[in-house]
Amino acid sequence: MARIAGVNIPTNKHVGIALTHIFGIGRNRALMVCKAAGVDSTTQVKDLTEPEIARLRDVIAKFPVEGDLRREVAMNIKRLGEIGSYRGLRHRRNLPVRGQRTKTNARQRRGPKKTVGVRRKK
Repeated sequence: MARIAGVNIPTNKHVGIALTHIFGIGRNRALMVCKAAGVDSTTQVKDLTEPEIARLRDVIAKFPVEGDLRREVAMNIKRLGEIGSYRGLRHRRNLPVRGQRTKTNARQRRGPKKTVGVRRKK
């Protein structure tokens, strides 16, 4: 397994797909990284040479990924809460942040339904 940005990327996948296992790199950025590093995105990771892996590492080092990106996102959410914004309040209460309705739906954010007030027959 090749280790890039502190992540072991899978060897049996194409480089363009394998790079998406790094937090902060999606399909589009993975293809851009391959192009900038001069590596064919359809090459299997196991077929990469050391210089190619080094070039990929150099290009990826220019982007915030993994721990740095997670820290940045956490700080942004913390900042929203500290300034008392509506979005910060929604994050704190673990409710949808971007205006989705909560009367129905919102199960992803609120968790499974909690049934209230069910009576049993005697």
